Amino acid sequence: MAAVCAELGMPRFAAKQVARWLYQRHVEEPSLMSDLSLKNRTLLAERFATVLSAPVRVSVSKDGTKKYLYKTLQGHYVEAAYIPDGERATLCVSSQAGCRMGCKFCATGRQGLQHNLTAAEILNQLVSLPERDKLTNVVFMGMGEPLDNLDEVLRALEIITSEWGFGWSPTRVTVSTAGVVSNLRRFLDSTKVHLAVSLHNPFREERKAIMPIEGAYPIHELADILREYDFTHQRRVSFEYIVMSGLNDSPRHIRELSRLLDGIKCRINLIRFHKIPDSPYFSPDDEAMLRFRDTLTARGIQTTIRASRGEDIQAACGLLSTKEQRAKSEERRGKRLKRD
Repeated sequence: MAAVCAELGMPRFAAKQVARWLYQRHVEEPSLMSDLSLKNRTLLAERFATVLSAPVRVSVSKDGTKKYLYKTLQGHYVEAAYIPDGERATLCVSSQAGCRMGCKFCATGRQGLQHNLTAAEILNQLVSLPERDKLTNVVFMGMGEPLDNLDEVLRALEIITSEWGFGWSPTRVTVSTAGVVSNLRRFLDSTKVHLAVSLHNPFREERKAIMPIEGAYPIHELADILREYDFTHQRRVSFEYIVMSGLNDSPRHIRELSRLLDGIKCRINLIRFHKIPDSPYFSPDDEAMLRFRDTLTARGIQTTIRASRGEDIQAACGLLSTKEQRAKSEERRGKRLKRD
């Protein structure tokens, strides 16, 4: 913004004024930025267009979770899940339309990658949220792989956590990755936000069968990098583990998890599998989940079971946007048949 102001011949302090309007007062229209001169407001209006867009659809769960569907500038759909929980209110945002990681248990992975979201499209999920002022936390765990769109994700994180931006503490933000090792160091060195790693199986061949990224970026390489960083103070690292009955919940998986994560100060979040159409996987019963948690805890790894939210509104990542895409495809197909 400082560079833009200089290019337009505006005073240097105008960048802070514009930032204050955009990120603290949530005003995008230059004509309303009343502490700028009329000339400068006109220059900005000629150069830039507003990009905020309200959600096109919302589904509301009986537990209070809300799934918002946003349309991107390219005409695709992304999701954001608003999850209230007492005094906390978390928004799960998307970083890509679709995803190219191809995880077998994920509806988003079936879409393939349509395009990367810009920082503006990522931030739009926060700013255009009806419950924006209630948010306490943001997690980049929606559609897409954040480290596969790192430039735009870092821009969004800078705006969220900078004093001149939203001014949030980095401890209120968590970014998830399936393990894009090539961008991991840059992410860790550039931010102070929390990290969540989608693990789901500690064995290389078994993980590769459900997460193709394992072929390019073995999980043990990611673990080796994490051992170089300090996660004992404000920043946390957690490992997300979707438990699939008979696939990754045996005693040998527990032993291998303990070996893989040795030397990393972390926690494991166990997640019940949310059923997606035509999937062969299913979640263990509550007794098996508790047994899996307690055994890991006894081995010295802090382990929790994440409460399932919004299953009645298809809150699992990618389900709502996939449904919307199919509906649009059927509509277009119907119009073509009618013309023919």
